[in-house]
Amino acid sequence: MVLGLRSFTDRIGDGAGEPVLDAGNGEELMHVQPCVDIVLANCPRESNGTLYISTKQVIWLSNVDKAKGYAVDFLSLSLHAVSTDPEAYPVPCIYMQIEAEGDEDESNDSDSECNNNVDLSKIREMRLIPSDPGQLDTLFAIFCECAELNPEPHEDDGEEHNWIFSADQMEEEEADEEDYISQNPTNSIGQSNGDHDLARTVLELQINDRRFEDAEEMEHEGDSAHH
Repeated sequence: MVLGLRSFTDRIGDGAGEPVLDAGNGEELMHVQPCVDIVLANCPRESNGTLYISTKQVIWLSNVDKAKGYAVDFLSLSLHAVSTDPEAYPVPCIYMQIEAEGDEDESNDSDSECNNNVDLSKIREMRLIPSDPGQLDTLFAIFCECAELNPEPHEDDGEEHNWIFSADQMEEEEADEEDYISQNPTNSIGQSNGDHDLARTVLELQINDRRFEDAEEMEHEGDSAHH
């Protein structure tokens, strides 16, 4: 089950220390990054927290309000990236896209997410801003490592995939890909978690092959016209 973003307040030592992890199920702490700010969707930036990255989840705990914290499982992260484009966000950060159950039925109105009672289940974007931008590459590498430890589960591993696409489907997929890139210029380095883009990769290869074949046909037609 994909949980999405959630509140997290379980701390060691009467709520003053590190987060309580699920050690019984093998969860281990991978990295601690102090002095990290967080931004949820288009909500105001929340300052002075500590980032904890475990083998299962990303946790941010406020250093100011000990009752405030957020967590998201790696299985709920569809994408994480290093964002350095000032047009996307004024300062360098780790940018994440979050998935949750019922995404297709939920509206993604960011303005309604930033009232006094934020519904964390509707947050689909999150940014982590370390005080030292030089730590971004280290954080990104740890994110990649932990994402690989949490592969996307498959309900039916025996299910056969349909790798046959019509020309119309290929053109639609290509248009969707170009539209997505134009609307998400947030990362200089990025990784899509899971393997759900495998079909798109094969599709792009098929599109490129078709273009190559079209170019060859045009060349042959040009040669025939000269004879």
